[in-house]
Amino acid sequence: MGRVSGKVALVTGGASGIGLSAARLMAREGAKIVIADYHVDAAKEAAEHIVNEGGEAKGLFLDASQADSIKDAVDYTVERYGSLTILFNNVL
Repeated sequence: MGRVSGKVALVTGGASGIGLSAARLMAREGAKIVIADYHVDAAKEAAEHIVNEGGEAKGLFLDASQADSIKDAVDYTVERYGSLTILFNNVL
């Protein structure tokens, strides 16, 4: 059982760099991951890598400068997984 087993994490800016590293680590530790990034193709690809490593993840678009986009990412996460227990804000 991992340190965040059963948790649900939304990682903003999670398609690369620190965000991706955090997403992969939390996935290895048992969290379900939503990678939200402006670069949606990269977010989906990052999520696919997590799934291929045995985790559970989805990638989606996020424009952190737009309140509606942030709300959509949170709503998606809660609708998909039933909760949101970790928010990793990694957007400049």
